[in-house]
Amino acid sequence: MPKMVEEEATHEAKPRQSSLRRAVERLSSLISLSHSVKVFAVKWQLIRSRLEELSSGLASIEGAGSARNPAVSGLVRALMATLAESGDLAKRCVDLSYSGKLLMQSDLDILLAKFDRYVKNLSEIYSTGILTPVNAIVVSKPGLGASKQDMRFYVRDLLTRMKIGDTVMKKQALGSLYEVVNEDDKYVRIVVEVGGVVNALVGFLDFSEVAEIQEEAVKAVSAILRFDWCKGVLVGAGIIWPLIRVLECGSENGKEGSARCLMKLTENADNAWSVCAHGGVTALLKVCVNGNSKAELICLACGVLRNLVPVEEIKRFMVEEGAVLTFIKLSQSKVDNVQISSIEFLQSIASEDDLIRQMVIREGGIRVLVRILDPTLRISSKTRELSLHAIEKLCFSLPSCINMLVSYGFIELLLNFLRNGEVSVQELALKVAAKLCSTSEEAKRALGDAGFLPEFVRFLDAKSFEVRETAAEALSAMVLVPKNQKRFLQEDRNVGLLMRLLEPEEVNSTYKKFLLSTLMAITSCHGGRKKIVNSGHLKTLEKLAEAEVSDAKRLVRKLSTNRFRSMLSGIWHS
Repeated sequence: MPKMVEEEATHEAKPRQSSLRRAVERLSSLISLSHSVKVFAVKWQLIRSRLEELSSGLASIEGAGSARNPAVSGLVRALMATLAESGDLAKRCVDLSYSGKLLMQSDLDILLAKFDRYVKNLSEIYSTGILTPVNAIVVSKPGLGASKQDMRFYVRDLLTRMKIGDTVMKKQALGSLYEVVNEDDKYVRIVVEVGGVVNALVGFLDFSEVAEIQEEAVKAVSAILRFDWCKGVLVGAGIIWPLIRVLECGSENGKEGSARCLMKLTENADNAWSVCAHGGVTALLKVCVNGNSKAELICLACGVLRNLVPVEEIKRFMVEEGAVLTFIKLSQSKVDNVQISSIEFLQSIASEDDLIRQMVIREGGIRVLVRILDPTLRISSKTRELSLHAIEKLCFSLPSCINMLVSYGFIELLLNFLRNGEVSVQELALKVAAKLCSTSEEAKRALGDAGFLPEFVRFLDAKSFEVRETAAEALSAMVLVPKNQKRFLQEDRNVGLLMRLLEPEEVNSTYKKFLLSTLMAITSCHGGRKKIVNSGHLKTLEKLAEAEVSDAKRLVRKLSTNRFRSMLSGIWHS
């Protein structure tokens, strides 16, 4: 290029750059002035939103050294004229010197339409690629203790980049938005207050062409949903349907993020209907059926479905869609978390619903749950505990299930955990056995035949008070069966142990009641009465009777037959 031509080109470029700088400064000045306007507040809020987008976008173009672009210079010229007009309207609104409200409203509508057009033009300029992440100047994140105005400006800048930046810039802006809302709660309120951010996030959930954009949007939404008050805002912006589409068609990371968001949203039962209405139940079940779904995604889908179960109509729809069989199959998974989530779901959906319980049984669910208790399998203690809980909830209220459990070997497995399990599993097995005792005579006989009586006696003297009381309750139920009474009396130390455990004054009244109930039951046979009398602890029984403990008084009366009266009298008055 000849030297003279080069100098002329340089000379022409400088005014354009200067015009761009002046435009940015005038935008900033007008934004400040707009905060002073007290009339037509909604109109000026919309105008200010466009001004902030333009300010951020033009500042980035200036920093990228792209002012020579003819499209930029044309936009700046048109914008400068409109800014002069805007400044005049703003001053008239501040001074209340306009001629009429209707006319001013019309002028402001025209002004807003012009700024909308400039934002669109700026977006088109960005799409041509003149501003790239390599040379773009990014507004720095405000430091700790920054003013709300600085934080708001930063969010506005991010919104501008989300709207008019290229794909890489959009991703960076979304990542920065996630970062600030995740780190600083104050940004969450600003994000919700700044018009357009929430709607932009909803829009990016449909950005299926670039999975990373969709994933970043889901992350930002999930961070905002940490706050209950934000849920209504996002639901109002139409967030549920796009989240379900991500769950259906998004990347693996996008699906997981979407499920997390739906989990948070469905904590509110009001949103359950919206999820169901948009096909969410079907989409969630497909995730669980799909053999290619990762464990984490399946567990999240389980969690969302569990949140929907309390709505009766939705629960029925799940059953019709095959949820019961799906989760019975998943409960056989070799992945610990999937097993746990599946068992929790089955327990939840069948809770207080006999029809669904029977369906679980019919589809082989109980056999699967019992198999989880097999000590030869490599299964976590937590999974076994959940399986025990589920068996209790699903079966113990249905008498017909007890025989089924016996035939599946449940009694022997339960006894194994009572004898050899970890402490937490032992205690749970004891509670389950105690509840099983209360279901039927057949259950008591089955537990007695399996060898539970010595274990219940062993736990009577445990360190944990709760464990002692549970064992005493189970024992008092077991000895109501004559065959179990004989088993109990075969061990000479058993009666003496019960009598000794009654001695401490601080012993809880409920615990004493179960012990006395057991003693009362064995007085129905001669051998039981004799062992009580010969236990060496009759004075304890006398003290309890004198203290008006009704069960003790009944027991004393039962022992005071002709055959034992003289013996008792001699003992009590010695």
